[in-house]
Amino acid sequence: MFTGLIEGTGILLRVERRGEDARMFIQAEYPIDDFRLGESISVDGVCLTLVSFQGREFAVDVSVETLNRTTLGNKRTGTRLNLERALRLGDRLGGHLVSGHVDGIGCLSNRLEEGRSVRLFFQVESAISRYIIEKGSIAVNGISLTINGCSEGHFDVNIVPHTAGQTTILHVKKGEAVNIETDLIGKYVERMLAPWGKKTEKPGEKRPIDESFLRSHGYL
Repeated sequence: MFTGLIEGTGILLRVERRGEDARMFIQAEYPIDDFRLGESISVDGVCLTLVSFQGREFAVDVSVETLNRTTLGNKRTGTRLNLERALRLGDRLGGHLVSGHVDGIGCLSNRLEEGRSVRLFFQVESAISRYIIEKGSIAVNGISLTINGCSEGHFDVNIVPHTAGQTTILHVKKGEAVNIETDLIGKYVERMLAPWGKKTEKPGEKRPIDESFLRSHGYL
């Protein structure tokens, strides 16, 4: 589990193909002195397992599923990546709960300068769009961001100077793909409420949760 608060960036040194899978070698650009084998680390928003390390250089294995479902399969040597080690119990939760399990790919569609900040506009698939709400949280390449506005297949976020300096977000070019992870709470709620959303056909079956149901129970 992660927070989406990027600790620093790393440089992709090389990629070794191992059948359909791959091993990525990365060098952190900030001090890390207590790596442990098997620990989780978020690389551009993707939760990966540390398999070796020496100093600031470390390696992670990437499965064919991850290569196909995220942007990691297209990364080239020399690319800078956002890094965050797993959240420890007792740490401050300054961003939001991020699992590192990418929901899908989005792309940068536009950017606007707004004072000292930059507003970025992204396109996403409809399957992802339904979990995006105004002023909700979203992770873009592992970065915890607040959604300014959204519509079907689109959302935008504001990048403050600190985030711009600590991450790679402003290096993303128009049309470039990014990893998207929506707020996991919404996905769990949807799954748990799914049986209640079905129309009742037989006596005793669960009533669907709709506007009428919420009104009759005093929520509206």
